[in-house]
Amino acid sequence: MQTTLEILTHPLLRDVRHGFFTRKGGASSGLFSGLNCGRRSTDQTEMVALNRGRVATAMGVPADALATVKQVHSADVITLRDGDDIPTVANTEADGIVTARRDVALAVLTADCQPILLADAQAGVIGACHAGWRGALGGIIEATVDAMRALGATQIRAVIGPTISQRAYEVGPDFMDSFLAEDPAHGRFFSGGPNGRPMFDLPSFGLMRLRDAGVDAEWSGHCTYSDPDKFFSYRRATHEGQVDYGRLISAITL
Repeated sequence: MQTTLEILTHPLLRDVRHGFFTRKGGASSGLFSGLNCGRRSTDQTEMVALNRGRVATAMGVPADALATVKQVHSADVITLRDGDDIPTVANTEADGIVTARRDVALAVLTADCQPILLADAQAGVIGACHAGWRGALGGIIEATVDAMRALGATQIRAVIGPTISQRAYEVGPDFMDSFLAEDPAHGRFFSGGPNGRPMFDLPSFGLMRLRDAGVDAEWSGHCTYSDPDKFFSYRRATHEGQVDYGRLISAITL
């Protein structure tokens, strides 16, 4: 079993410790083979805990200082303050988490949705958000940026980690209509696919929302669907008829 973690980083966040972890180097097996960090998956609890512990170690924090939230595709953000109980935060429904604490690592779980890590290193403020299409359209990106600014961030940089790319993201007309109803200009994020159905460019949409919010942002360029050796993918698992799927983790700390 491979035990060496593979951690993707980006120069835009070079001033803070961060990582978009691939599935490599984990203890899980079967459908979850590798670094599955999803507590809500049907993987063995012990394996998920071991995987999350390896991530915490790589981030330089204790296992109980790896802070996540109960992700529900919302626009809700938690601000982690001194004294806040991390296990309690983990059971709080939200899709963004921000902090100025230096004793924790913030993390989000994904399996096609966008993991976005954000930082203003000079101000000492970091954030992480889980932005699938519903959350991105609903305002999770802007809410995370606003929460960071409330802590004193002014020069925020952000990176979108491995997510499903347009070439793998076929959607229906009702899906596209929900975006066009907000702004007809959103049509530029859709193109015709091989089956005559729209193909949605999620990372480009995320970048637009970040940049419109005044954030210097980039996408890592990795497609979760297209690289099964490195990434878990909900859509790929569905197409293969799998009953469950692993969750990738992305983390950041000051």
